[in-house]
Amino acid sequence: MKLWLVRHALPLVAQGTCYGATDLAVDPAANAHLAAELAERLPRLDTGMRLQMLHSPLQRCEQLAQHLQGLRPDLVSVSEPRLAEMNFGDWEGQAWSDIPEAAYAQWTADFAQHRFGGQECVAEFMHRVAQVWDAMLAAPRSDHVVWLTHAGVIRAATLLAQGVREVHTAQDWPKAAPGFGQWRCFNVGV
Repeated sequence: MKLWLVRHALPLVAQGTCYGATDLAVDPAANAHLAAELAERLPRLDTGMRLQMLHSPLQRCEQLAQHLQGLRPDLVSVSEPRLAEMNFGDWEGQAWSDIPEAAYAQWTADFAQHRFGGQECVAEFMHRVAQVWDAMLAAPRSDHVVWLTHAGVIRAATLLAQGVREVHTAQDWPKAAPGFGQWRCFNVGV
C-alpha cells in the first residue's frame, strides 16, 4: 500500500511561534492550491483503487479535507484525533526564541519522557501515531492511504516506516519534514 503523508498549508500565525496543538486556520490561497494539487495527484476511485483518507481534527487539516472533498467528492476523509500535532502545553503560542534555554535542556536530557511545556512527551506522541500506523496495517487492505497531518506526525511516521518505535535522544528525531503544503510517500506493508 502507498501511504501519502500530507502536511497542511501555511498556518495563519507569526513565523517562529510554537503552535503544535494550537488550532489555527491556514492561508486560504495556499489551502486552495494544495487541495487542487492533491485532487489531481491522488488516484481516482473509479479505477478500482481503494483509498482511505484520515485527517487531524485541527482546523488546518480539517479545512484541507473539506476543500479536497469539494474538488473530489469521491474522496471521504475521517477525522483521526491521534494524527494531531504534538501538544507543547505551556509553550503553545509562545515564540520559540522566548522559551528558556533551560526548558530545551530538560527536554533534550530526557527526550523521550520529558513533557516539553508540561503536556505531552515524545514517547506518548510516538505511541499515539503508532496506534494509527498499526491500525492501518491491520485493516483491510487499501491501495492508498492518505494522512492529512502535521510535520511532527510525518516525522514519527517516517521513523515507524523504518521500524523505529521509540526515540530516546533528540539526535534520533528526524530533522527533515515536508514543507507546508507538501507530502512524502512510502510503500508500507509489503
